[in-house]
Amino acid sequence: MGKQVTEMLKGTLEGIVLAILSGRSAYGYEITAWLRDQGFSDIAEGTIYALLIRIEQRGLVDVEKVPSEKGPPRKVFSLNAQGREHLEEFWRTWSFLTERLDKLREEGK
Repeated sequence: MGKQVTEMLKGTLEGIVLAILSGRSAYGYEITAWLRDQGFSDIAEGTIYALLIRIEQRGLVDVEKVPSEKGPPRKVFSLNAQGREHLEEFWRTWSFLTERLDKLREEGK
């Protein structure tokens, strides 16, 4: 990914992770692997773990510790009601921005 994509991704990664968790519960490595499969190859696992800690501290997810065959229990994250509200706000903001950017692009042609 180029620098511009990386910078834009920083501002939207929280919403992307919340959107993933709206579909199913997951642990950090699963989220990272899914993002990489979707073409976000430059995302570091540490970036996702730091983001998960932040959204947990803000009360946007519920966490369950699940035994792991390898090592300590995994923290499995699931979106809670507050997280769903936050995700809805993200989508409203995203729609607002994309509508205006599309209009700006059309006016520039």
